Amino acid sequence: MSATATCTHRIHTGDVIEIDLDEQSVTALVLLATHEMVILDPCDGRTPIVVRTEELGGVRVFDPSQF
Repeated sequence: MSATATCTHRIHTGDVIEIDLDEQSVTALVLLATHEMVILDPCDGRTPIVVRTEELGGVRVFDPSQF
């Protein structure tokens, strides 16, 4: 994962990210991203969630070019 990004980092549809959810680090697939909202699939059987971009806080974005 890359360094922690803030809400100023542009998250794109299709990104794989890691966020803190329910006091745990959770990997999620970005199903849809706009400058205001993102729809995330936490990939753990839960229903996808909608989050305001400004509420994401620290986001770690998977960057396959680092491997």
